[in-house]
Amino acid sequence: MSKLKRETKETRIVADVRIGSGVAKVSTGDQFLTHMVETLARYAGLDIQLEATGDLRHHLIEDVAIVLGLALKDEVPEKCARYGWAEVPMDEALASAAIDIGGRPYYVGRLPSKLYAHFLHSFATNLGATLHVRVLRGIDKHHKVEAAIKATGLALRQALQKGDQVFSTKGSVKIERLG
Repeated sequence: MSKLKRETKETRIVADVRIGSGVAKVSTGDQFLTHMVETLARYAGLDIQLEATGDLRHHLIEDVAIVLGLALKDEVPEKCARYGWAEVPMDEALASAAIDIGGRPYYVGRLPSKLYAHFLHSFATNLGATLHVRVLRGIDKHHKVEAAIKATGLALRQALQKGDQVFSTKGSVKIERLG
C-alpha cells in the first residue's frame, strides 16, 4: 500500500492506494469529487482511503488527482499488461479511454468540465501514464464526466494486470537518484 500525505497552504490530502478489489473510503467535502474518486477506485480495482480538504474546488480536485497519481505510481507492477482501453456507455453518454502506464506522462482529452479534464491530466501526469480520453456523445454533463472516469478506471484495471514479463522492447527502466 502506498500512503502519501501532501500538504500546501491550499490543500491537505492523505491517501492510501493499492491494487485490490475496488473498495474506497473517501472524504473530500465535495460530493461529486468524492463520487468520482470512489468510481475510479471501483472500476480500476483500486483500494483507496483518502481524506482531503482544500480552500478552492479547483485546488482540491487538482491536488487529489496529483496524490492519487503519485500513490498509484508506486504500486504499478514491473511486470504488468501496461496497456488498457475501454469504452463505457452511461445512459445517453459514451466515453472511451486508452492508457499506457509505461512511464511516459501525457494526456489528451476534452471533457465538458475543465476541472475534470484537469483532474485526469494531473492524475495521468503524476502516474507517469499516457492517457487518451474521448467523450463520444452525451447530453448530461454528469453522465459524460462519469463515463470518462469509468472508462479510465476500466482501462487502468486492464493495464495493471500482472504479467510474466516487462512489456517493453527496452526491458525494465531503472532510474537511480544520485546525491
